[in-house]
Order: sequence, then structure tokens, then C-alpha cells
Amino acid sequence: MVKEINTSIVMDTIIRYHSISRARISEITGLNKGTVSSLVSELIIQHLVFETGAGESSGGRKPVMLQFNGDAGYVIGIDLGVNYVLTILTNLQGMIICEHQEDIIGLNSQEIIPLLVRSIGIISSQAPSSPYGIVGIGIGVPGMVNAEGTVLFAPNLGWTHVDLRAAIQLNYSEMPIFVDNEANMGAIGEKQYGLGKEVANLIYISVGVGIGAGIILRNEVFRGTGGYSGETGHMTIDANGRLCRCGNRGCWELYASEQALTDMGKSIQLDGTIGTLESYVASAEKGQGSVIEAFEKIGHYLGIGVANIMNIFNPDLIIIGNRLAKAERWLSRPLQETVDQRALPIQRQSAAVQFSSLSSHSTALGASFMAVSAFLQKSTSRSL
Repeated sequence: MVKEINTSIVMDTIIRYHSISRARISEITGLNKGTVSSLVSELIIQHLVFETGAGESSGGRKPVMLQFNGDAGYVIGIDLGVNYVLTILTNLQGMIICEHQEDIIGLNSQEIIPLLVRSIGIISSQAPSSPYGIVGIGIGVPGMVNAEGTVLFAPNLGWTHVDLRAAIQLNYSEMPIFVDNEANMGAIGEKQYGLGKEVANLIYISVGVGIGAGIILRNEVFRGTGGYSGETGHMTIDANGRLCRCGNRGCWELYASEQALTDMGKSIQLDGTIGTLESYVASAEKGQGSVIEAFEKIGHYLGIGVANIMNIFNPDLIIIGNRLAKAERWLSRPLQETVDQRALPIQRQSAAVQFSSLSSHSTALGASFMAVSAFLQKSTSRSL
């Protein structure tokens, strides 16, 4: 166990510092040089670490520098949205190698699962040659997911008790598969690769057809008692509001999501184009006032929910992501104005609100990271 822990420490240090010598690893970790040298040798044999040549000398012999081999294997990350499936292939450092997206509007679970399998196959065929090949698959789903990978309830998909992990495992029996709520995956993606790298407490708000939140407190995903926290889209903001698909009334996502935009857009002329998010963004860029007004209204309602979340959790950072983040230009001002009006002053001083730098890839990247993390944990154990 001690060796496994030390191997993990050495691996994490090499990944974090990008290029580092054995002596420097010893200094940072407190492990003696002999232990570090032995563990590094094993990681090199496993193709997880490689030597890059001599570094700068501090007076004596030039040190040999080490780097993590991000191309030792690849993972697949999937963002299963309400109206799309985004599948990406990344290396072990989160670099996106290729991606594939398909429309799933109107499909049920019996139709979506074969599409997921096909998308995995398409992406798998594009993976470069590597020592370990594809080492895992992560899938983010817009709903409540249990520890066994069963989607218990996804109202915007119309799913109840769909055993997604088992269904995918039928086609990829040897592949580790991880299924989680898409907002949790998005929060993990932001923490590892996005704006959340340097903060301990962040809330990722996924704004697509519905709304969900991934909550990271003290650098750990907060899941609640049963693992189903973060269903902020079903927070009531209008006690006598419209009926939601979840059975409640006045849910936040009815007023501040892509679906809310679609509902508002039914009365907006778009010069004959189909009313998609992309077409509304294009119309707003052309200066169409009715579309800009619709985005600003959604920004206002987003701000109401964000202020509530800010008051409850007191995070370092709130990140707005997923598809509606494409409209940041028109959402940002009314959102911030509403937060300024409704959040407590002391909360506003300590929390920032930003739109994701990962665009619509946060969830897929978080899903891929879960597979990477499991692979590296297994690899450090294998070194025993």
C-alpha cells in the first residue's frame, strides 16, 4: 500500500509540473532519491513516463528531465444532451483528438443507446496507435444516476430506470465505463481543464434544454445523501408558474434554458430559418432586437437562480456552461445585474461568475477525465 501511495504521489507530481527531474520530485514530495528513482524506472517501463533530455544545471551535472506520456492511451468522453450526443476522444492529458456529434431529437432510450454505441465505434476507429489503446469511456447524462450507472430519472429525456452502463457494456465488455450526471461531469471538466483549476469551491451550471449544477466543495464533488444533488433546474422561482415535466411548477429551467428560448422564439420571425439556438445567436449577431430581448430576459432569469445558489453555497466561482453559453454576449450583462440586485453583498464580494472557457465541451471532458483517473489509479497499483 505504501508503494502504491508513493507511486501515485510521484505520478501526480510529474503530471502537475509537466517537466521535472528526479531530484526535484524528491524535494517536493519528501521521498528519498532512491525511492523516487525506483518508482520512476517502473513508470518508464510502463510507458507512462519518458525522459526528455537534460535540463538546466544548478551547478553540478545537468538533471535528466521527465514528462508524463499523455499519449500512452486514450479515452472516450460522451455528453448525452437532451437533443444531441457529443462524443470526444482525448489523450490522457485531456487533449481532444477528434469529436463526433449527432442529433437525437425525438429519439427514445431504445433508439439512443444504439446511437451511442455507434458513436463510440466511430470515435474508436480514429484513435492513434498507443501502448494501452482506449482505456475507458465516460458518459454524462442529464438526469439522476446511481452508483451502478443506472439513469433513475431524466425528465427531459423521458427516461426512468434505464441501465445505461450495462447496455453499453454489452458491446464493450472489457472497457471500464463510467456514467454520471452531466453537470457533475461538467464541474469535473472545469476543475481539471477549465476555469476551476485554482479554486476549491465551484459551482458549474449546465444550461442546455434543461439546467443542472455540478457542485465541487473543498475540491470534491458534492453528491448529497443519495448522490443526486445539483438538480437546480427544478428549483422553484415562480410558486404559481408553468407546469414542468418533473411534475413541479415554476422550475428555474422553464425560464432560463434553451427550451425557454425556444418557447419565447415561437413569436419571433427568423427570416425563414429554423428556430435553433444557433439561428437565434446568428440573428442576435445581426442586431435583431426581438432575439436580443429574448436573450436578455433569459439572462435575467439565469441571474435569479445564480443569486440563490451564490447565497446558499458561498462558492469561489460560478461557471455558466453548456450550449446556452454561446449567447454569453447577450446573457452576461442582465445576469450580472440581477445577481448584483439579489445576492447578498458579502457573497458577491467573494464569488465570481464567469462563462465557461471550454465552450460546450465541459461535460465530455469531465467524462473523459473520470476514465483517465481510474486508469492511472489502476496503473499505480499495477506497478506493485
